[in-house]
Amino acid sequence: MTMGLLFDSTRCVGCGACADACKAQNHLPGEVEDHTTAYTWTTVEAKEDTYVRHLCMHCQVPTCASVCPVGALKKTPEGPVVYDGEKCMGCRYCMMACPFDVPKYQWDKAVPTIGKCILCTSRVKAGQPTACAEACPQGATVFCSRADLVKEAHDRIRQNPGGYLDHIYGLREAGGTSVMMISKVPFEKLGLKTDLPSDPPAMRTWQVLSKIPDFVAVWGVFLFGVHWITARREVVARAGRSTGPREGGRS
Repeated sequence: MTMGLLFDSTRCVGCGACADACKAQNHLPGEVEDHTTAYTWTTVEAKEDTYVRHLCMHCQVPTCASVCPVGALKKTPEGPVVYDGEKCMGCRYCMMACPFDVPKYQWDKAVPTIGKCILCTSRVKAGQPTACAEACPQGATVFCSRADLVKEAHDRIRQNPGGYLDHIYGLREAGGTSVMMISKVPFEKLGLKTDLPSDPPAMRTWQVLSKIPDFVAVWGVFLFGVHWITARREVVARAGRSTGPREGGRS
């Protein structure tokens, strides 16, 4: 069963409890920043006399996963789009391909990886809500199955037609997402992209790749290069660990 989140901007009071809970749950260093980074995976921003959350939308058919040549990103059956830093070669194709501009790079690391919301994968697998949903004091962020969230969003809009736009953001954008939003303020005024196609961009990616001549041969050469780069990253990482400070402060 695909799980997800529904964010209701009309209920959000901007307390930031969701961002604090995300930091704690994922052991992310530093304070909550005012925008998403490799170390701040969700933020709350004041817009048009309301609030909006920014986080990974967890696409139903994620473009980031479709362009990753080493399978470092994948969509799980439970809903989260997860990331494996051990596989990552640092190409940053996911950053360029994401329709929501979500993945962020650790520019400050010698061997950097990507940072983004993983929808509390371990909690979801254990049948628990995400940390952000559990921490929200107003019920502005709700965790449930995607099907039930769609029903809940439709019910809220129908029961209060003057209080919401008749639109569920994420229901069809980019082929649909596991994180959806409802609001009384137009989504473009909340800083969200509203010109996204209703079909998954990932499908277009594969349509283009399928038309490239001699793709199999080229891909084989490319994967060899990927393997070399990934192996080199591991060597650099091991070297960095082995050259750390020695006991007693001796050089």
